[in-house]
Amino acid sequence: MSDVLARICDGKRAEIARAKAARSLAEVERAAKAAPKPRGFLAALESAVKAGRYGLIAEIKKASPSAGLIRADFDPPALARAYAQGGATCLSVLTDATDFQGEAAHLVAARSACTLPVLRKDFMLDSYQVVEARAMGADCILVIMAALADDEASELEGLAFDWGMDVLVEVHDRRELERALMLRTRLIGINNRNLKTLKTDIATTELLAALVPKERCLVSESGLASPADLARMKRAGVSCFLIGEALMRQPDVTAATAALLAEDMARI
Repeated sequence: MSDVLARICDGKRAEIARAKAARSLAEVERAAKAAPKPRGFLAALESAVKAGRYGLIAEIKKASPSAGLIRADFDPPALARAYAQGGATCLSVLTDATDFQGEAAHLVAARSACTLPVLRKDFMLDSYQVVEARAMGADCILVIMAALADDEASELEGLAFDWGMDVLVEVHDRRELERALMLRTRLIGINNRNLKTLKTDIATTELLAALVPKERCLVSESGLASPADLARMKRAGVSCFLIGEALMRQPDVTAATAALLAEDMARI
């Protein structure tokens, strides 16, 4: 685990302990049972690709450790509607407070503003967070292999499935990919960001995509900003993408999203 990720996870464990003290698991489970039915995150992505379109997971995040504040006029419901109108397939919403200035309310508000399935983007380390995600209305959770042992990742995945959610398992290198392929989820995210340097290189997706069985649904994450980037990933066999900062910084998010997706996949 990189120093950056280790620091974040240490802080996250303290945050989880505070959350447990403030709200019992039983209370969170009651909220999860009362939450709106999951919308089908993986199904939405696969449906888009089957129809000859890109599967775009458009991200809502206020800040990041590498970029600082991304958007001052941060309005999750407005951003959710803008992404949906621009043609996004799903949403990703940051709920980590310490490093991304996120919160559960951002996910709740964004999901309520549109019909798109939503990923809870956070550092998931404990089963409590999985139930918490469903209580927020999340349709999918993120499992980062670099932050978890194999048995921990499997436990979080199994609980997410039990609650009707999908799981996006994230990898950064070949060893993490090998571990991820031992899990049941078909949704594999390849993060192009180096966790040690925080630099991005989309060649990471090209390298790892060739090692993934065809029945898995691949998502390229980080460092993608243009139709040319998406076309390059498509040539590597990847049709789904998680993109945030490149769109969040645009004055007209709807137009920027539509422009990014304008390339006809069938012609690539």
